[in-house]
Amino acid sequence: MYAIIKTGGKQYKVQENDVLKVERLEAQVGDKVTFDVLMLGEDKGGVFGNPTINGASVTAEVLENGKGPKVQLAIYKKMNGHHRAQGHRQPYSKIKIVSIKK
Repeated sequence: MYAIIKTGGKQYKVQENDVLKVERLEAQVGDKVTFDVLMLGEDKGGVFGNPTINGASVTAEVLENGKGPKVQLAIYKKMNGHHRAQGHRQPYSKIKIVSIKK
């Protein structure tokens, strides 16, 4: 069985014991987090919510909070010789799916 959940403006297809990185959650390492379910599916079909399925939830455990790799950005304006360098590291939370409840 799998579920489609929404967090951080993105949708993820998850199964039990999956480990994935999502946008940073307001939770500490070891906390349990519950997500609403947009769709439940099996091999031969699925159940869609409008927008979510009442009573269905996905429980996950936060394994790690961190930052992704640095992305370098360079800005140059040729006419006035303006240079600027900038970097960005996207924060994330690494979660493990514990259970999917119908």
